[in-house]
Amino acid sequence: MAQQVRGVVARSKGAPVEIETIVVPDPGPGEAVVEVQACGVCHTDLHYREGGINDEYPFLLGHEAAGVVESVGDGVTDLEPGDFVILNWRAVCGTCRACLRGRPWYCFSTFNAAQPMTLTDGTALSPALGIGAFVEKTLVHSGQCTKVDPTASPAAVGLLGCGIMAGIGAAVNTGGVTRGDSVAVIGCGGVGNAAVAGARIAGATKIIAIDLDDRKLEWAKGFGATHTINAGAGDVVEAVQELTGGFGADVVIEAVGRPETWKQAFYARDLAGTVVLVGVPTPDMRVEMPMIDFFSRGGSLKSSWYGDCLPSRDFPYLVDLYQQGRLDLDGFVSETIALDQVEEAFTKMHNGEVLRSVVVF
Repeated sequence: MAQQVRGVVARSKGAPVEIETIVVPDPGPGEAVVEVQACGVCHTDLHYREGGINDEYPFLLGHEAAGVVESVGDGVTDLEPGDFVILNWRAVCGTCRACLRGRPWYCFSTFNAAQPMTLTDGTALSPALGIGAFVEKTLVHSGQCTKVDPTASPAAVGLLGCGIMAGIGAAVNTGGVTRGDSVAVIGCGGVGNAAVAGARIAGATKIIAIDLDDRKLEWAKGFGATHTINAGAGDVVEAVQELTGGFGADVVIEAVGRPETWKQAFYARDLAGTVVLVGVPTPDMRVEMPMIDFFSRGGSLKSSWYGDCLPSRDFPYLVDLYQQGRLDLDGFVSETIALDQVEEAFTKMHNGEVLRSVVVF
């Protein structure tokens, strides 16, 4: 029988979000209903509210979440009620060309729930990233649920559902950071600082954090940055080269998503270094550069989607590191808030006052 719960809805572009009654159907084949315990406030949710993803309003926001499976539909064999799970937005299909070639983190046919959640008048909702977790209970595809250690803090590990995984994965999976590498991270919000943490886990010996905000640079030190650069104090490329023996960093991770910072990343890498773009640009942004610079420098230019993660592989591993005290996920939780404080949290996030506000149910 369908349930009615409270959730956060964006009805139109730029309008403040509203608390609405959401109708959650019983799970159908391959689906699960999850009782959400915590959900982080991510920039992507703000992008949805602002129309930066698409215009399929109304949106049910929220996607960085952890919770407990309440019920499952027919055909679900790897989940059962009571399982503690992190939700993910890349439930791999196993049959597309990427999956068949052993690259499931590039899956081209990820799964979402087939049934819509709705408002009480029957209006279908578009769940953010196919999840919609600023809600007491949500309906997802069972493949979007990754079981992890049930003793872990939902507020902390739920953040692996998007931004923190994107940053860690940009360093470890996409960038291939390894022992002894030098790494520079441009932009030290939640994703950038997660990249700093990922570089530390991977064994980088020099980790350079770059931002315009000294507060964010202080946060970066806590996650493993060995050096910091305030981008407003001088030439970023020269500063990175000075810290790396005049060569540039082995891996530069751009976590802003702007042409000017991507160019800084390109020129701040070593001759055959790697640039990883994990910051999200807008469709109108353009980069114009001499082609000879691409030819003459070699190396790799990569984009990182969700940190090229495979949730079934990466989430349990990172939760284990968290439980061992080797990955400070608690450090990303700036505050815990109630469901009706999401709009206020968007303002704090936009102003750079927090790494993550987390809704706790």
